[in-house]
Amino acid sequence: MTTITDKPRTTQHSIPRIVLLALCVALVPALPAAADTVTDTIPVGGTPQGVAVTPDGTRAYVTNGGDASVSVIDTSTNTVVGAPITVGTVPQGLAVSPDGTTVYVANAFTDFVSVIDTTTNMVTGTITVGSIPLAVALSPDGSTAYVTVTTTDQVQVIDTATNTVIATVPVGDAPEGVTVDPDGSTVYVANRTGDSVSVIDTTTNTVTTTIGVGNRPIEVAATPDGAAVYVTNEDDDTVSVIDTATNTVTGAPVPVGAAPLGVAITPDGSRAYIANNDSANVSVIDTATNMVIDTITVGNGPRDVAITPNGSTVYVTNAFDDTVSVIMAEVAPAITGTPPAGVVGEPFSFDFTVTGQPAPTVTTMDPLPAGLVLNPHGTLSGTPTEAGSFPITVTAANGIAPDATTNAVLEIAPAECTGLICLPTGSAGS
Repeated sequence: MTTITDKPRTTQHSIPRIVLLALCVALVPALPAAADTVTDTIPVGGTPQGVAVTPDGTRAYVTNGGDASVSVIDTSTNTVVGAPITVGTVPQGLAVSPDGTTVYVANAFTDFVSVIDTTTNMVTGTITVGSIPLAVALSPDGSTAYVTVTTTDQVQVIDTATNTVIATVPVGDAPEGVTVDPDGSTVYVANRTGDSVSVIDTTTNTVTTTIGVGNRPIEVAATPDGAAVYVTNEDDDTVSVIDTATNTVTGAPVPVGAAPLGVAITPDGSRAYIANNDSANVSVIDTATNMVIDTITVGNGPRDVAITPNGSTVYVTNAFDDTVSVIMAEVAPAITGTPPAGVVGEPFSFDFTVTGQPAPTVTTMDPLPAGLVLNPHGTLSGTPTEAGSFPITVTAANGIAPDATTNAVLEIAPAECTGLICLPTGSAGS
């Protein structure tokens, strides 16, 4: 049996982390946030650890390791709402059910999982598990929760319908991070002192293979298409990328900041955000090239990362500032819409649906019908003065590649005039 103190350490980030967080009372002052990337800093409870966002994106739940509580953030205002929710001692990882109704919290020093009803934000039950549970992940259908139990080197499987443990899976040394692939068939577990990732078949609840990664892997996250799993290696200052088709590490480890811990993937799978605990920043990895494309300064001791379902906002817990940093993430543009037909002499207005961050600028290089204009926000309006078919390509751009385009044909019908009154073209029998 492996305990969390098996491996001697000499630096701050090398102290067994849950012991450090339980005993830490003197916190280091916050570093200034980068104004162009971090848009808000939210005070929460003592020594915040895990963070998870609800499926509708309206709430973020944060475990406060030093306060035995969970804070709830309203993402529309980025403020804490209500009183902290009391849970077990030194709460660590947490997960929200796919339907958004329940939060599961691993309490490291009380050996149980707290069950929170998100409607009332009250604890409705506890599930006894093994010694020092650190992380929770849920199956895509929400029927099963997987909890890493560090002291006994296990993953315990919970039936969420009954909130009971139905299986125990032996894994590598000191398991910590856990994730379930998008189709629910496989669970990946980071074994902190085993320098490996265990792969569990969810049908049989057995380990099918063990993948060697970097030194002291902490957290794991699967891409939305299930093709890759990203693993933070705390002592190597790197991220390993696992090809799930072969369950092997692909390419060289990706260098990031000092002591990478938390990892989250954007909903479109294009980027991975890494919380670097000792360098007080977040590395952004382009998953197409597996290269760091940005480094964002946050608070002191960033621990975990969560991203809203629309990919626009990243929440980072800062363990030594008692805060959560809010990053407005860059999102590539998208544009859709099919304009209706217009009539000469009649007012016309149509809004293309445009998304992206920063807000994209909408343009077209094609000639529009006389009397119509396209504004930078994607609104096509005016009173047309010429009839015909006008093919156009509309582009939305915000500096984040690739630009988005959509093709449309503006059909403008001629007006029919009787005396001094012009009427739209009619049809037989109407």
